[in-house]
Amino acid sequence: MERAKMAEESLETAAEHERILREIESTDTACIGPTLRSVYDGEEHGRFMEKLETRIRNHDREIEKMCNFHYQGFVDSITELLKVRGEAQKLKNQVTDTNRKLQHEGKELVIAMEELKQCRLQQRNISATVDKLMLCLPVLEMYSKLRDQMKTKRHYPALKTLEHLEHTYLPQVRNKRCFYV
Repeated sequence: MERAKMAEESLETAAEHERILREIESTDTACIGPTLRSVYDGEEHGRFMEKLETRIRNHDREIEKMCNFHYQGFVDSITELLKVRGEAQKLKNQVTDTNRKLQHEGKELVIAMEELKQCRLQQRNISATVDKLMLCLPVLEMYSKLRDQMKTKRHYPALKTLEHLEHTYLPQVRNKRCFYV
C-alpha cells in the first residue's frame, strides 16, 4: 500500500514537474520567478533538475537534427552562390571586354565618318566647281572663236561674235569668280 501511495505521489510529482517545465518554456522570463520558487519550495528539487536536464538534452537533439537537416541545404546554397558569383565575374569580364571593343570600334567609326564627311564636302565643292565651269564653257568657246576670227582677219564676224559675247554670254558669268583672275 505504501508503495502504491509512493507511486501515486511520484506520478503527481512527475506531472507537476512536467507542468512546471511547460510553463517555463512558454512563459515570459519576467514571470518565471514564482514558477521556480514552487520547485525550490517542494522536496523534489533534484528530480526536477533531472527532468530539466532530460528536457534540455531532448531539445538539444531536436536542434541538432534540425541543423543537420538544414545543413546540406545551406552548404548547397553556398556552393550555388559561389558558382553564381564566378559566373557573374565571367559575365562582368565579358561585358567589360565587349565595352572596350565597342569603344575602340566606335572611335574608328567616328574617324571614318569624319573622313567621309570631308570627302562629301570635297565632292560637293568639285561638283559646284564643275557646274560653274560648265556655265563658263560657252563664254570660253565664244572667246576661242573670236580669237580665231581675229587671226584670220575676219573682222566683221569677229565684231559680231564680240557683240554676241558681250550681250549674251558675259552677263551670265559676270558674277563668277573664276573670270576675275
